[in-house]
Amino acid sequence: MTDAPVSHASPTYLDANATEPLRPAAQAAALAGLQLRGNPSSVHAEGREARRLLEEARNGISAGLGRISGACVFTSGATEADAMAVHAFGRNRRIFVGATEHDAILKAAPEAEILPVSPDGVLDVETLRRRLKESGPTLVCVMSANNETGVLAPLDDVAEVCRDSGSHLHVDAVQSAGRQPFTLQDCSVAISGHKMGGPKGAGALLLPRDEPMDALIPGGGQERGRRGGTQPLPAILGMAAAFDEARKQDWRPIEALREQVEQVAIAAGARVAGRNALRLPNTSCLILDGVAAQVQLMTLDLAGFCVSAGSACSSGKVSASHVLTAMGETAGARQAIRVSLPWNIREEEVEAFCEAYAMMAGRLGKN
Repeated sequence: MTDAPVSHASPTYLDANATEPLRPAAQAAALAGLQLRGNPSSVHAEGREARRLLEEARNGISAGLGRISGACVFTSGATEADAMAVHAFGRNRRIFVGATEHDAILKAAPEAEILPVSPDGVLDVETLRRRLKESGPTLVCVMSANNETGVLAPLDDVAEVCRDSGSHLHVDAVQSAGRQPFTLQDCSVAISGHKMGGPKGAGALLLPRDEPMDALIPGGGQERGRRGGTQPLPAILGMAAAFDEARKQDWRPIEALREQVEQVAIAAGARVAGRNALRLPNTSCLILDGVAAQVQLMTLDLAGFCVSAGSACSSGKVSASHVLTAMGETAGARQAIRVSLPWNIREEEVEAFCEAYAMMAGRLGKN
């Protein structure tokens, strides 16, 4: 089954959309947080110091997303933030979600109406406009960038349509935060620390303004009653540092490396999902017709490359990608892998992957 030499060296990590490698600044910030004894809710000196650092992190994240500090609610991650948004803004409203949304939204709103996307994975704004005219004020949930294909949503157009209908827009910005500027104001936004190079275990829901909300987890009144539970300060500090570093990074060299991957893959017989759409600078969804994703993953893993199929489930098996199915793929929905270049990728690592991919495709792909 294998078609590339087995690698005994440290594997090359090309799965940044699952988790970015930890950034040094984020690691340092998280370690500093681990050394603090105080609970941010305590009023003594050590508690106040923990609170000061917590609020500094809140200020930095809020400013980076164009919000005032009080609009930021810390969570355990983006899945919780998405569920909070559905809970707070979807009650007694119809809910519309894009067909390529993440399961964090799809499973939080199983009753939602699904909006179609184009063959390139771009949300159909005209269908949204028509449905909102018919339904009235609604909760609309849209990913800013798809986790499997990297395709960017037409957020400005979506926001205008939602604004005109009096609907609330919630944006899952997990993949785009730090990689793409975010300027929308009148929507809620979910982010995740480890997708930016921070530690796992922290995320945030950014509200349109500083306002109360119906808590999903009421608890002890932390986050001003909007989300109970002691804040995971080390992870939050790491998230804030990672976000700051990601926003400063020049992503153009990584985009050039992504293009190199795609050119080699296309020459080897692969197709790139969403290639004609605007996409994240680091993400390629490669469809190798006739070769199951599981076979590709195993082959590349043995060759020393960590990639993924965006449809991997908790059992470790690979099922058909609902994202690619929504884009009109049939067999191809089971024959795609995702290559997502991390923030610290090196050119020689990409060149080695291209060689391994071309070798695999040449032996397994259709001739």
